[in-house]
Amino acid sequence: MQDEPTDFDDQDIAVAIVRSLEDYEAEEDKKLKKLVDNESQLEEDEQLAKALQESLNMEPPPRRESNRICARCNLEIGHERHLRRMGAVWHPECFRCHACGLRIFDLEFSVSGNRPYHESCYKDQNHPRCNVCKNFIPSNAAGETEYRAHPFWMQAYCPSHEHDGTPRCCSCERTEVRDISIRYLSLDDGRKLCLECLGSAIMDTLECQPLYLEIQEFYEGLNMKVEQQIPLLLVERQALNEAMEGEKSGHHLLPETRGLCLSEEQTVSTISRRPRISTGYRIINMMTEPCRLVRRCEVTAILILYGLPRLLTGTILAHEMMHAWLKLKGYRNLSQDVEEGICQVLAYMWLESQIHSSSGNNVSSASTSSSSSSTSEKGARSQFEKKLGEFFKDQIETDSSPAYGDGFRAGNQAVQKYGLKSTLDHIRLTGSFPY
Repeated sequence: MQDEPTDFDDQDIAVAIVRSLEDYEAEEDKKLKKLVDNESQLEEDEQLAKALQESLNMEPPPRRESNRICARCNLEIGHERHLRRMGAVWHPECFRCHACGLRIFDLEFSVSGNRPYHESCYKDQNHPRCNVCKNFIPSNAAGETEYRAHPFWMQAYCPSHEHDGTPRCCSCERTEVRDISIRYLSLDDGRKLCLECLGSAIMDTLECQPLYLEIQEFYEGLNMKVEQQIPLLLVERQALNEAMEGEKSGHHLLPETRGLCLSEEQTVSTISRRPRISTGYRIINMMTEPCRLVRRCEVTAILILYGLPRLLTGTILAHEMMHAWLKLKGYRNLSQDVEEGICQVLAYMWLESQIHSSSGNNVSSASTSSSSSSTSEKGARSQFEKKLGEFFKDQIETDSSPAYGDGFRAGNQAVQKYGLKSTLDHIRLTGSFPY
C-alpha cells in the first residue's frame, strides 16, 4: 500500500524545475555573449586591416574604385595610372594647362578659377607686360607691380621709360613700342612724331592756308566774322618761343606753347617749304624765311607750331582765332580763366564739328558753310584720325589747369545754358561767365 504524496515533496519538485530553468537561461546568455564578442572582434580586426592598408598607401580594392571619374573628360578611370590633383582624379593626359593646352608634368602648378596652369602661363596671363619693351613690368621695393598708364590710350609701361630716352609722340603722347619696324620721326627741334600722326601733319605755312580758311568760315557760321586779314604762319619751336618772349601781354600758361596770337610788331622766321624725311626718320631740307609783321590792328599775326596733325593744328588755330576776335572786338582786361576758358570753348566746338562730320552725323550751322573740298577731306579721315580727334577732345575736357581746364568747364557750362552770344555779352559787361 503506497503512501499519498505530501506537500513537502511537491515543493521540492517545483524548486528543482525553477533551478533547471535558471541554469538553461544562464547557459544561453553565455552563448549569446560569446557570439557578440566574436562579432566585435571581427569588426575590430577589419578596422585594423583597413588602417594598416591606408598606412602602406595601398590602392583600394578594385571593386570600390569602379566609380572614379576624370575631372576633365568625365570618363570612368579603371585600373590604369591616374593623378590626384586639386581634390579630383585625372587621366595623366587630361591634366593640362588651361592657357596653352599642354600637359602639366611639374608637381608645382598654379590654379585660377579652379583651373590648372603652368606657372609660366599663369604669369603670362596675370602679370602685366610693358607695352613698350614687352617685358614683365618689374616690382618695386615693396614687392608691388608699379607701372605707368596713359589715361586715354591705356598704354601701360615700365616707369623707367619716362627717363630712359624712349620716344614719346608730341601729338598723341603715345610711347614708341620697341622691336617693330616703324620708328618715330625726329623733328629738328627735338620733338618726336609717330608715323600715324605724321600722316595728317601740316608742315609748312602754305599747306595750312586751306585749314585757316575753313576755320574762318566756321567763325562766320557763328556770326563772329573776323574782318581784318590776319597773317597765319607756321613756325618752329624756337621761333615760337622767341615771339612769345617779345610779347608784352597775353597769357601763356601751357608747359609748351603751340600757338600764339601776336599783338606786337616782330620779325618771325616762318617755314616756307615742307621739309623732306630722310631714311633715318629725320627732317631734312627745311626752308625758312624771315617775315616782318607790321601792326595794322590789335593783332599782327597768328603763329602755330609746325608738324602737328590737322585736327590738333585746327584746334590750336581755332583757340588763337578767338584770342584775335576778342582783341578786335574790344574785350579788355579779361582774367586768365575767362579768356583762356572761352577760347578753349571755341576750339572745342570746332573739334566737335569735325568729329561729327567725319562720323556722318548732321553738323551744326557753324560748319555747314565749309567748302566741298574740306568736306571730302573730312569724309576720307582714317579710323586713327577719328580716334585722335576723340583724344584731343578728351584732353580739353580733362585738363586740370585753372585757366585752360576750370576756365573751359565754366565757359562751356555757360554756353550750354545761355548760348554763345549771351555768354559773350555777359563777358563784355562783367568780365565773367554767367551762372
